[in-house]
Parts: sequence; C-alpha cells; structure tokens
Amino acid sequence: MRILLAPMEGLLDCVLRDILTRVGGVDLCVSEFVRVSGSLLPNRTYQRIVPELDQGSRTTAGVPVRVQLLGSDPYFMALNAARLAALKPAAIDLNFGCPAKTVNRHGGGSILLREPDRIHELVAAVRAAIPPDMMLTAKMRLGYEDKTLALDCARAMEAGGAAELVVHARTKVEGYKPPAHWEWIGRIQDAVKIPVIANGEIWTVDDYRRCREISGVADVMLGRGMVANPALAQLIKHGESGAMPWAQLQPLLADFWLLVTRHTLPKYHCGRVKQWLNYLRQTYPEAEALYQTVRIVTQPQEMAAILCQPQV
Repeated sequence: MRILLAPMEGLLDCVLRDILTRVGGVDLCVSEFVRVSGSLLPNRTYQRIVPELDQGSRTTAGVPVRVQLLGSDPYFMALNAARLAALKPAAIDLNFGCPAKTVNRHGGGSILLREPDRIHELVAAVRAAIPPDMMLTAKMRLGYEDKTLALDCARAMEAGGAAELVVHARTKVEGYKPPAHWEWIGRIQDAVKIPVIANGEIWTVDDYRRCREISGVADVMLGRGMVANPALAQLIKHGESGAMPWAQLQPLLADFWLLVTRHTLPKYHCGRVKQWLNYLRQTYPEAEALYQTVRIVTQPQEMAAILCQPQV
C-alpha cells in the first residue's frame, strides 16, 4: 500500500510538502500544476514551482516528487513535457481534475472530462515526447457535470500511455462537498489494467479503511486530511504508534515559517501560517489556541517571535 501526497494550489506546495514528508509515511508527492498555454516555458518556471527538481526531484526527507502539467493543447503540452523531462522529475503527471473556473474556461483541468478523445490525444502526445523510461501518470475527477464519461476518460488515459491513475471521487460540479463516491474508484479500476489510486474525503484512518473496503483500492492520495493531521499517513500505516503529539509538531511550525519566508512573498507570510493552523485546529486543541493568538497578527516580526520562541 502506498500513500501519495496531493497537490493543492495555494496550500500544499513545496513548503508544506517539505514539512509533511518529514513526518513520515508518504511514499510519493505530486506537485501543484505547472500551467501550459501557448509557449515553451523556461526551466526556471518549473524550478520555481517545484524547487525539488534541483535536489533530484525529492523533498528534504527524500520523498520523490512528480511534476504535474496542466493544459489543453497537445503540441505545447508535448513540447513542455520534453523540456521538463530534461530536468529529470520523478515522473510527469497530467491534470484532468482541476475545478477552477479560470482553468476550465481556458479548456484545461476537469472540463476536458467532457472529451475522452481529446484526453487520449493529449496523453499520447506527452507520452511520445518524453523518454520511454520516464513514468507518465494522470489525475482525474469522475466527470464535469456528471459521471457518464468517467470510464471512457479513464480508458482514454490508459490508452494514451498513462501508467497510473489517481481518481478524485467527485465531479467538478460536486467540488469538495461530501460524500466522495468511492465506489466509482472501484469501477474505474475494473475498467483499466493500470493501477488506480483513491483520492477524496479521507480525513481519518477509519475513512481510509472504508474507502479501501468500498473501492477495493489500497493505494491512496491524501490532501486536506494530511494538512489537518500531519501524522495521518503514519497512522494509516502504523496505527496509534504513528501518532504525533503537539509537542513534536510545534518545532515543525517554526520550520514551516522559515520556509514560508524563503519561498513566498512577504505579503503572504502571516496568511500562510493562519491557513495551516486553521486546518490543524481540527486535530489539535493546542492549534486552536495558537490560531486565536495569531489570528490578528499582520507583522512578520511578531509572527516569527510567536512561532520561533523556545519550546516549553
């Protein structure tokens, strides 16, 4: 059983990937998407979004990072995939699941789930453009408005050359609202011969067990559940021995702050801390108290003093 860490634009980026993979239990990461339109992107674009490329496409803890591309033009997707391949990512992943209106309006992400033939063309173009030994994977939702084309889309990705498929068990219209339709993951696994990974609404160990039972799929991709409980992957793999008390998490908050100041613009520094604490308070009462302390903090110096003070 493998656990993958999901990409989440504006939340689960290189900073949080670094911190969460230090906790343990994660086997693979997928980066937030690099958007491809009508140009060949420079290397620095990939390296800015996925700085792990400069360290063997691995996080500080040594966990491999697959780089995700999003786009709708087969020619430019192939062109950019070839350039990305030269940077030696752990694998290349294709995004057919992003629900953002701005992305969908320009023909990318989940809106492509209306067109299985076009999906096949995109996947095949990228597969042909990258080295034979480089793995190509894909992520999809169950559809755009409904699920009628879910199996056709999965088959199109497989036929185009995807070697693995992550399925977020909701449509674009369903967004992130529960429930996730885990039974559809099993249907997709039955329809294709490549491995399928379950994603969506897995917040606890019990959620994972129910997802595995309903879908029949063992591998899982964790997103918001892992952000809210950084030990979730360890708990799934090792039971209560994988739990992480607040005293162990506190130093990682200070490290998170230092990484935020290194990788993001100053205007986002305090907001990123509040954003993560807002998730953590679902798991830790201590995070709720800290969130209330920093909620009105707007000055980086004050935030640093709170987060980096010696631990009691």
